[in-house]
Order: sequence, then C-alpha cells, then structure tokens
Amino acid sequence: MLSLTSARWSELEHAYGAASDVPELLRKLDGLPAAEGEQEPWFSLWSSLAHQGDVYSASFAAVPYVVKALASAPASADFTYFQFPAWVEICRAKKRIAVPEDLAPAYFDALSQLPSLVAAAASRPWDANFLLCALSALAASKNQPAVAEAVLELSPETANEFMEWLGSR
Repeated sequence: MLSLTSARWSELEHAYGAASDVPELLRKLDGLPAAEGEQEPWFSLWSSLAHQGDVYSASFAAVPYVVKALASAPASADFTYFQFPAWVEICRAKKRIAVPEDLAPAYFDALSQLPSLVAAAASRPWDANFLLCALSALAASKNQPAVAEAVLELSPETANEFMEWLGSR
C-alpha cells in the first residue's frame, strides 16, 4: 500500500490535478465516518477520485485505504465503504484503464478482501442500499464489473420490473 507520507501522491492524478490532498482525506476515514450528503471526507473523495464515472491513478491508491478502514469494523461501516471500491473497479473496467504497476498489487489485494468483509457485515441490518452496495462489491471483486454496475442500478421496484421483463421474454 502506498504510504500516506509518500511523495508519489503528488505525482498521482485525480479529477482536479495532483492528488497531494488525498492522504489527508484518507486519514479521516479512521472511525468510519458516514457518507451522508456532503459530509467529509467522502464528498471530496467521491468528487476527486470517482468524478462523473472517471477514475484516476490516485483512485487506485486510495481503494486499499478505504478497504482497510472497512476491515476495521465491517459490521458498522456505512454502505459507501463497499460502494466506493466497487465503483472504482466498475469505471476502471468500463474504460479499460490500466492500474499503475506500483499500485496494482495493493489495489487488487484490497478488492480480493471484499467478499470476506461482506460476510463479516452479514450480522448487521441491511437496508436496500446497503444490500446493493455489498452485492456490487462482491461482483466487482470477482471480475464481474457489468454485474456490479447493474446491481447498483437496481432497487426493489426496478428489480420487480426486471423480473417482469425477463418473464415476458
């Protein structure tokens, strides 16, 4: 995992340029802050690292830190801790973006941890949003980005519509 004190962060990019501000945002994930509205650090993490479906070199360096925070207490983590790594992987796969060689081992290792973290969160109550993010994280971690994205688009209503459509085929 890229050290939060590494000078490499200033070489990495996000939506607004150099990613030298990302380590401070990632440090704020300690304690698992929720991602409600425009709460920090999530508002800035999403807007700079997963901006309008685009992901950047800094996105891949950040995912291991998000997963590390999630691993500290998966049963109490907000849905976003599953959604963010899934979305980064969805966007990476859709746009066929290569993960920089020095970041790839930690990035893909973090994704591989998602299934066990979903299982560790099984004892908590899941609303529909949490369910969709957890399922999307599972699919993304298993190299199924199209399924991961489709799951994020579902809701109980759209799932029913999909089942009706499928039955009519």
